Amino acid sequence: MATNTSSLKKKSEQVLDGSDIMELVENQEVFTSFVDHKFKELDKDSDGHLSVKELQPAVANIGAALGLPAQGSSPDSDHIYSEVLNEFTQGKQEKVSKTEFKEVLSDILLGMAAGLKRDPIVILRIDGEDLLEFINGPSYEVEMLSVFSQIVSDDAVLPMRDCIVQALEKLTVDQGMPPSPDSWVTSNIIEPALQLWDGNNQEKLVSQETFLEEFKKVAERVAQNLKEQPVIVAHSENTFDGSGIKRLLTNKFELDKLLNTALENVPKDRNGKVSKEYLRVVLDVVAPSASLPPIGAVEQIDKVVADAFDMINTDDGKAVKEDEFKKLLTEILGSVMLQLEGNPVSISSNSVVHEPLASSSSLLQPSS
Repeated sequence: MATNTSSLKKKSEQVLDGSDIMELVENQEVFTSFVDHKFKELDKDSDGHLSVKELQPAVANIGAALGLPAQGSSPDSDHIYSEVLNEFTQGKQEKVSKTEFKEVLSDILLGMAAGLKRDPIVILRIDGEDLLEFINGPSYEVEMLSVFSQIVSDDAVLPMRDCIVQALEKLTVDQGMPPSPDSWVTSNIIEPALQLWDGNNQEKLVSQETFLEEFKKVAERVAQNLKEQPVIVAHSENTFDGSGIKRLLTNKFELDKLLNTALENVPKDRNGKVSKEYLRVVLDVVAPSASLPPIGAVEQIDKVVADAFDMINTDDGKAVKEDEFKKLLTEILGSVMLQLEGNPVSISSNSVVHEPLASSSSLLQPSS
């Protein structure tokens, strides 16, 4: 998988590639001091162990570092918070020692670093300059007329305000626009701009000419709001091209070791056979090492994987020996690789960072 962030260089504030985390964890002296400080901070009753309640701030901060919404916001993210807590408590312990805390924290941070190395995140500061440059630049009319044609159809006439709102939603960080579906951006950047927009023009007949004229007026106000309240956006841009799978398949030792580890936790019948139903489960375990996203994370990749399963005919639910199971999974990976080599899947994501970067995850800040 390749990552391309070159087009955003002039807007970049910071690239998060995991190197700072790796540096922290790999320096034993610094990491030990870091853990000592964090453990003492969390151990409110100073008994030398962390209770589930005392671990909660650490779990919440790890969630923030992973970009998850606050606990209680969604069942999906809450499940991940539970998994992180279970990593510390092993699902049964009521108290966690400093040694256990250090080991689990190290594993989690190294996993985060590996993910950031694979998929770096570019932190952008959107301050209105790029948006002004776009609306006053040579490509404005062509690009916005293309957007206009997507919004307005022959059999439906939208009010000018609706056209402008939908057009703003189609702009990206490349044009200097933060994600408009974000509620904070809507409330603090877009709505104030629309309120200041001349109300008499809202009823104008929507034509290409009036749209370009009125959209520019609103965009200028949006740019002014961004200048007064810059928005920090985490941007990632990835291309899944099968190269990660190819690297894994050409290293038979690593592949065997990975599959053996994954199969340890898969149920087997009395003859030691494994049901084909678990192929997707094991594929999800192998995915990070093959530079693939988790199943369900990227719709286009899910389709490629589904096609591979159809080609290999894995849905009969039969139980097979471990060697046959590994052979089937290898064939599935090979099929996914060939499809991605022929038709790479590119995705990009943008999310607003609502807390200052320096404090978005206090757990990950080394003590001074």
